[in-house]
Amino acid sequence: MDSLKQSLRMAVKSINGSKLRAFLTMLGIIIGVMALVILVSLVNGATRTVTDTVSSLGTNLLTVTVSDDKGSAISLDDLSEWADLEGVGQTAAWQSESAVGKYGYTAETVQVYGTTAAYYNIQGLNMLLGRYIKSADVENGSNICAINENGARELVGYTDCIGESISLNGIRFTIVGILEDDDDSLTAVFGSSSLAVYIPYTALIRLSDSVSSKISSFYVSAADGYTVEQAMDAIYPILYERFDQDEDAFSVDSQDALENTMSSVTSVLAILLGGIAAISLIVGGIGIMNIMLVTVTERTREIGIRKAVGASRGVILQQFLLESVVLCMLGCTIGIALSWVSLKVISIVVSSLGLTFRMNGGVVVTAVLFCFLIGICFGLYPANKAAKMNPIDALHYGG
Repeated sequence: MDSLKQSLRMAVKSINGSKLRAFLTMLGIIIGVMALVILVSLVNGATRTVTDTVSSLGTNLLTVTVSDDKGSAISLDDLSEWADLEGVGQTAAWQSESAVGKYGYTAETVQVYGTTAAYYNIQGLNMLLGRYIKSADVENGSNICAINENGARELVGYTDCIGESISLNGIRFTIVGILEDDDDSLTAVFGSSSLAVYIPYTALIRLSDSVSSKISSFYVSAADGYTVEQAMDAIYPILYERFDQDEDAFSVDSQDALENTMSSVTSVLAILLGGIAAISLIVGGIGIMNIMLVTVTERTREIGIRKAVGASRGVILQQFLLESVVLCMLGCTIGIALSWVSLKVISIVVSSLGLTFRMNGGVVVTAVLFCFLIGICFGLYPANKAAKMNPIDALHYGG
């Protein structure tokens, strides 16, 4: 233990004696650690934010997309019937189209959603003023709309605009409701200032030539007391039989499946970025081995003297190996500290987007262990070279 303490003191003294060279040697480790910690933490932070957003949309939601109706198209009446199935809560058709919205002399490109009344509850929307689309509006194809806060501000100029009329692709719609902007929505997370207008599905058929009464996309929610799997068990067989038992004709996706897919993708991304950062650490380790070889050469006479007065091969090996490890761990400590500061700054900069990044404990532990292994692996050869020196040759070294 005493020899270990002495070797550690000598290692620290050697590093302290050449601060600039030690810092430049550690620079590769510092950059590698920062790359590893920051990149993986950024991926984890983005994953956490998007996952929370998807979860907030509800886990009892199914999204059905029809790619080939086999001549047996789904209608609004079909959706009404399926809403009475055991396990199914509500069903809502939807389709979206871009349109030119006009109010007075103001014109903006807006996203128009053709929906039914149940869409409001299924998507968990909230009204700020007025009302949402009713079943009667869908049946009559009424030219009414609900607009989100941002759309009201950008297009009309103010949010208290119930009763005002806007033009969508030349067709006038009366505003009957203002929807609250959702700060946790996907568009909010990624900074998109979407101008959203919701109109009856039947009104969208008149508005757009690409939308017909043949429903190709709709949502299904699970009834109270039922799981999304039970809702899928109720709706899937009906679609399977309707479309000639062709599984490729339609798809039924749940939020859970989306979360799992996103988790898999981001996990692979984190591993890839971590691997790239690990290469930076290995390059830093090569730099440390290079400097340690130079150090061994510079201290050849010192090694000879220590061996002449009785220092064993193990003591010499321990001294230089510790110096390599100390260099790596100091670089690791500085890298982690700078990573923490960088993540704080990044979080402040992107706070308006709803993103937060924090240091991942698992990545920090991985960085520390990896740096420790690099210190040993890349310090072992120079240390072994010093330990194997012949004391007579070392004492006569004239370098």
